[in-house]
Amino acid sequence: MKRKIQIEGMSCNHCSAHVKEVLEALNGATDVEVNLAEKYALISGDVTEELIKEVIDDAGYDVVDITLVEA
Repeated sequence: MKRKIQIEGMSCNHCSAHVKEVLEALNGATDVEVNLAEKYALISGDVTEELIKEVIDDAGYDVVDITLVEA
């Protein structure tokens, strides 16, 4: 399952690297991409939306929306 996460608060490469790091650390995440310019992340794998929101919030960023992406 692949999800697109719209994220507010990322303003630099360090921010996007931090988001990528916390998402990659999730049990079940198989592939993570972060786009700083468009302020989103893509995550593949078996990870719940609640857990995604929790780790991004804990990292200091805001989840605006999470949508499923067709593979």
